[in-house]
Amino acid sequence: MTRIHSASGKPMCELAFERPFRAPHHSITAAGLIGGARRGFMGEAVLAHNGVLFLDELSEFARPALQALRQPLEEGHVALVRAGRCAVHPARFMLLAATNPCPCGFAGEGESCRCSDADRARYARRLGGPLLDRIDLLVQMRRAGPDGRAEGMGSGAARERVAQARERQAARLVGTGVTLNSQLDSRLLRRHARLESRAEELVCRARERGMLSARGHDRALRVARTIADLDARERVSAGDVSAALADRPEAAIGGGDA
Repeated sequence: MTRIHSASGKPMCELAFERPFRAPHHSITAAGLIGGARRGFMGEAVLAHNGVLFLDELSEFARPALQALRQPLEEGHVALVRAGRCAVHPARFMLLAATNPCPCGFAGEGESCRCSDADRARYARRLGGPLLDRIDLLVQMRRAGPDGRAEGMGSGAARERVAQARERQAARLVGTGVTLNSQLDSRLLRRHARLESRAEELVCRARERGMLSARGHDRALRVARTIADLDARERVSAGDVSAALADRPEAAIGGGDA
């Protein structure tokens, strides 16, 4: 991280100790997002390495910019070729994105939404299928209650639960060269995400219905493995797989809750 920021021209007097958080505006270009606008220019995806890249109003980003994220999301690096020269930069980040469910933003709020079905479908199509296939979780957020608070687990409790799950993952993966479920390749996934018979049936049924691509299959299993870790269970249950499939973009968009 220190080398990246130093190469981008930012003065660095000491090592970087905090993970980066990058939140570019939706008007950013593809070159601004992944780099290559000029020689030596580091894009937001590279500057977010080992941190978070947050894209607010995702549907408002230009399609070329969003499609440019496919390589770093899949491979964890950006390869830029300019004038016969190739530069490869690390870009392994957590992508967080937010967007309205429809042009007016009130879909699912009773009679408040004035958009037609065609408007909502057109709005959802702004996000390309290949990009959505690389997103593990798509969740519809509800408005806060009358007291201004949203229901759910507090940040402190969630942090503790996640920390314990990460410790379980690291202990299980000792000697494999990785420490997190998100880093599991297909071989390690088959070894460490052992499914109950009912869970196997759910995965097969999802593949038969066209809900999962080969890439989506592995991503859903990684999420199911993580859900089991959050609940301190070694075996991945049918409920874990069902929850992972329910939060896939294909399921959410198919149900009209984009």
